[in-house]
Amino acid sequence: MDISKIKAELIQLRKEIKHHNKKYYDDDAPEISDYEYDKLMRRLKEIEAEYPEFITATSPTQTVGGTAKRTAGKLVSHDVKMLSLQDVFSREEVEDFINDTISKLGEVEFIVEEKIDGLSLALRYENGELVQAITRGDGVVGEDVTENARVISDVVQRLQDAPKYFEIRGEVYMAKKTFDAVNERQEKLGLKIFANPRNCAAGTLRQLDSRIVAERNLSMFVFNLQKIDGAEISSHTDAYNFMIRNGVKIIHDYKICKTFEEVWAAIENIGSYRSNLQYDIDGAVIKVNSFAQREKLGETSKFPRWAVAYKYPPDEKESVLRKIELSVGRTGRVTPTAIFDAVILNGTKVERATLHNQDFIDDLDIRIGDTVKVYKSGEIIPKISGVNFEKRPENAVPFKFPENCPVCNHELKRADNAADFRCINPNCPAQLENHLINFAGRSAMDIKGLGENAIADLINAGFLKNISDIYKLKNFRQELIDKKILGLAKNTDKVLAAIEDSKNNHPAKLLTGLGIFGVGTAAARDLINYFGSIEKISKSTADDLQNVPDIGGVTAKNIFDFFSDESNLKMLDELKICGLTMEIETVAQDLNSKIAGKTFVLTGTLSKYKRSEATKLIEERGGVVKSSVSKVTDFVIVGEDAGSKLAKAQQLGIKILSEDEFEILINDEMAQ
Repeated sequence: MDISKIKAELIQLRKEIKHHNKKYYDDDAPEISDYEYDKLMRRLKEIEAEYPEFITATSPTQTVGGTAKRTAGKLVSHDVKMLSLQDVFSREEVEDFINDTISKLGEVEFIVEEKIDGLSLALRYENGELVQAITRGDGVVGEDVTENARVISDVVQRLQDAPKYFEIRGEVYMAKKTFDAVNERQEKLGLKIFANPRNCAAGTLRQLDSRIVAERNLSMFVFNLQKIDGAEISSHTDAYNFMIRNGVKIIHDYKICKTFEEVWAAIENIGSYRSNLQYDIDGAVIKVNSFAQREKLGETSKFPRWAVAYKYPPDEKESVLRKIELSVGRTGRVTPTAIFDAVILNGTKVERATLHNQDFIDDLDIRIGDTVKVYKSGEIIPKISGVNFEKRPENAVPFKFPENCPVCNHELKRADNAADFRCINPNCPAQLENHLINFAGRSAMDIKGLGENAIADLINAGFLKNISDIYKLKNFRQELIDKKILGLAKNTDKVLAAIEDSKNNHPAKLLTGLGIFGVGTAAARDLINYFGSIEKISKSTADDLQNVPDIGGVTAKNIFDFFSDESNLKMLDELKICGLTMEIETVAQDLNSKIAGKTFVLTGTLSKYKRSEATKLIEERGGVVKSSVSKVTDFVIVGEDAGSKLAKAQQLGIKILSEDEFEILINDEMAQ
């Protein structure tokens, strides 16, 4: 095969897998099933096995999936690496692992147990007292979540039979019934619905408020002894017995096996009842019992050589597709959903599955009336994998997206080379709440007191039907007070005053608030600085817009489409009539100034200024603030915990300023 094609596929696979690792481990929001992820990883391993010269240290096959983050607590180094497990998918691969291990060690005892689908956590005990709880993170460094772990009922606070030091590893999870209760409460409060128990457990454990953790009732199974000082334990089963005596909740119903046949029977047994468990599992773990034998086998940079995880094949069934529903999300994205005859997958009744977009439907040639193949792997949202074409009705026709939004009948737009159709009507009822929240939010118009709850109440009461209605609320002051929608008179007046004050905001904040897909705070400021006014932006072509640094073709097309729409232009006219600032004043630049015409990047946490304050100081003196470091950057202002931007600035030899040095630079006398 062409080596250039192999390299290109490697690059694409690694990019995709790293993206999905981040979504799964860091964002707790997986986009694909375990089965789909495993297929990507297996293909990557196949290529690297055939072309080992292309293996890199940063390949997903060589690194642990997650990253450590500063959310619930400080970052802590692990005394014992928290590695991943090598996945296997067939009877033959399990047999190979068993036979290879026996050939190296002779007589071996194996443990087969459930692989809980949750978030790994290490618990450290000193003289019997729980002193620290740490997430896996990247396997080397994790987050300290001790206070959150203390409110998990399964976490033992004190060991009775205590060695000097005792560290164990387990999996924090959420029972299915608990998960359903949490999502029911989220829905009632109008908050985010979690995709599955694993995501919910991971997001909960990283909460800053341990009261939320306590409310959500997390659980934990312990599955490994990491380190012990002050006592001798020689095997996994001895460690389990010690834990049981101390009240530690371990993986239940594990089996001790000596032959492949016994191991495979234990795997099949777990598979037979897994859909009836009150918690999710995503496989079975096979591990060597003896710690001395584990030490002899060792580990790779990513996996221990003494254990593997068997992944059960996805449960797949056929069903008849009855219709395709289109729904408009809060960002305007139109999502097709398959509605089919109910089937039971992994013990759950399923009758709906996402079809993602038109390309997905076309690639599988899915038609209403088809018999489709539905699967559900690892308790992730159900998916359709294909069509049984032998059962296709003669009158089945290809499905095509409509030209207009199914909610507001506005024309749908699809950017070049993009998969999704979007409704760009900011007043579409399906998107209205999200648009208003974005418009009033801190990164946009920053209207104090006009938060999510207030906006929802105002919409429900009929006061807000579009963005410009925000600036007409003052006409209904007494009615708002009487109905207490914004609170008592004093609070209502504060919110109305904040709305009036927002009219004087920099026009970049208004542009950000319009919710144009791909236009965030940095892009909005770049556009306003380049064109000077929203009116000029609205009259620009897509080619004109791409003249602005960092504005690519897709974003330029989104902006052009937005301002080509009559309803959006009408909304802007209304905002202009309401008195909002639409253009910037030209700043006279002193050609001798050290700042005029210079490009700045801010990184890290600034202690003396808010980001917005520092940006304003720079722009008032004729400078430009960018979001990323490049060769054309003149200064990088560095606060605490500066990361990759500082490293890149050092690499490029760009002038780096502390906050004190920046303060000197902006002083009028020094800037002349």
